[in-house]
Amino acid sequence: MMSILEKLSFYFNYPFVRYAFIVGILIALCSALLGVTLVLRRFSFIGDGLSHVAFGAMAVAAVLNLTNDTPLVMVITVASAVLLLRTGQDTKIKGDAAVAMISVGALALGYLLMNIFSTSTNLAGDVCSSLFGSTSILTLTVTDVAVCVVFSILVVAAFIFLYHKIFAVTFDENFAKATGIKADWYQTVIAIITAVIIVLAMNLVGSLLISALLIFPALSAMRVFKSFRGVTICAAILSVVCASAGLLIAIIAGTPVGSTIVASDIVAFVVFCAAGKLAGR
Repeated sequence: MMSILEKLSFYFNYPFVRYAFIVGILIALCSALLGVTLVLRRFSFIGDGLSHVAFGAMAVAAVLNLTNDTPLVMVITVASAVLLLRTGQDTKIKGDAAVAMISVGALALGYLLMNIFSTSTNLAGDVCSSLFGSTSILTLTVTDVAVCVVFSILVVAAFIFLYHKIFAVTFDENFAKATGIKADWYQTVIAIITAVIIVLAMNLVGSLLISALLIFPALSAMRVFKSFRGVTICAAILSVVCASAGLLIAIIAGTPVGSTIVASDIVAFVVFCAAGKLAGR
């Protein structure tokens, strides 16, 4: 036990480890807050679709040799989020089909572009890192951390400030419209926040595992709590704990960061399912 504590103490002397924990905790918190709304509205598939879009945008940025691909990836992902949200009942292509079409298309085109224009000698490694996460979370700069902190503060502030509106739109959109709430506008805000979180989480867990950060904490909290506020608070705390545990295990055992965090979320989900059954829920 002492050797593990000594090892952790040794690693925490390095700034990149502290940066990884700051970014990981902030992303986990934002993902959990929004994940509850997405799960309740059955929009969780949007997170998966947008993660594929972000991968395609990263491929485009790599082809253009951009040193900082975040602005381009953010713009493309946000635009796709709004587009997916608008492809609902008023279009010939329904929402789930639109998500599948855009996500698969973006994933395929991104990989195609990387194959055609890539100058990397390890293309398979680059693709695997982008899809499943990489060690880039451990090579963050002060600028990366500052960007993540700013966007995370904006996301949390938006969620707190718009809490009652999001609550109304989540549970009864028609009633919210009847009371004068601009439901379409708040749906657009939710889509934009989702896109921002996904772009921030790309370096942490990879595009294929981002949905886990959005879904698992919310589903786990729902096994025990029934109120929207209770589920949201529990999901936020649980997500932060799982992200911290995943990062600690990844640093000590040398396992992939993204996969380890998702594994922690899965373990928590199993525990909460058991706790919910014992509590008669």
